[in-house]
Amino acid sequence: MSGICFKTGPPSRIGVELEFTTHHDGAPERPLTVAALREALGTYAPASLATETPRHPAEPGPPRPLPGGGLVTVEPGGQLEISSAPAATLADLHASVNADLARLSGLLSGHGLRLGTSGIDPYREPRRLLDSPRYTAMERAFDRAGQHGRTMMCSTAGLQVCLDAGPAPRLADRFAAVTELGPVLLATFANSPRHAGRDTGWASTRMRAWLGIDPARTRPVGTGADPVGAWIGYAMAAPLLCLRRDDGCWDPPPGITFADWLAGALPRPPTADDLEYHLSTLFPPVRPRGYLEVRYLDALPGDEWLAPAAVLAALLADDATTDAARAAAAPAADRWLPAARAGLGDRTVRGAARAVLDLAGRALHRAGLPAHLQSRVHAAIEHRLLT
Repeated sequence: MSGICFKTGPPSRIGVELEFTTHHDGAPERPLTVAALREALGTYAPASLATETPRHPAEPGPPRPLPGGGLVTVEPGGQLEISSAPAATLADLHASVNADLARLSGLLSGHGLRLGTSGIDPYREPRRLLDSPRYTAMERAFDRAGQHGRTMMCSTAGLQVCLDAGPAPRLADRFAAVTELGPVLLATFANSPRHAGRDTGWASTRMRAWLGIDPARTRPVGTGADPVGAWIGYAMAAPLLCLRRDDGCWDPPPGITFADWLAGALPRPPTADDLEYHLSTLFPPVRPRGYLEVRYLDALPGDEWLAPAAVLAALLADDATTDAARAAAAPAADRWLPAARAGLGDRTVRGAARAVLDLAGRALHRAGLPAHLQSRVHAAIEHRLLT
């Protein structure tokens, strides 16, 4: 797992994954359909939309990359996601993702659809569109603990920033930094106060949903000196969410962990492919996938994703700044629930946020952005702190 989940080396690339709820123009509360999404996306549609009826008489081929190199995927409730191609600089990433967003928005607009602007569906109750053994097993497992699992699957939209793990001697520090910055950045960029037609009282209702499902697969991974060992322990202790079978029912025996499976709890031993699949069902705020996948940010409108991505890039640009960022974030490093509930209204989180964002502002020139984009990020940070 070390070489697969933590690929070390000089940090040189950055990427993003942008999720959006999807709505009918003029009637955002209307339900979506698979057919409407498939028709709008055309050759950019992923194979998951071809399960109801094929796009073409022939077997559907792989989806077409967007102009900037990103690929479109669809979440269970019809949320659309752009997974960017990795870029060498944040400026390059901004240009390529903007091209992808423009194409996707144009495709949707031509079919009376539009992308949402918040981290959770403000209009509709959770409703699953995609039918697959994975999603059916997930839904049944999450339903045993309440409604949060369905909300997470079918109503939420996040911004994921993907960063290189960095050189081996600094792996633990970089992994700890992006995790410990989580409550501060979650609160600063919280953008999901309204769900299914009502104000929820939470700054990030999206994160409320994530925090409400099985903590064995959503709590933060440990931030000690051995992130590889912490991730292995996390993965082994997490119950199976799906057990792939040929008969179409992927429900695992309740409570069986991957460690139990290795110890012989199931009729056949697990394979490396089974482990890889199990890792895809774990959702900590920072998930190692060769790179570090930051998962705690709400979706933002249009290209406003640039500000939190630039803050992270600036704070990880050099070792001294990364260490200073950890120190600044420390008072709020474990305040996930207050950050999701109150955002910057939580006094401890707000104090840490001011220190972290001041540091990011002074380091922003290291993030690989031209002056006009640096100015936009500075303005976005000031706006968040003054709101």
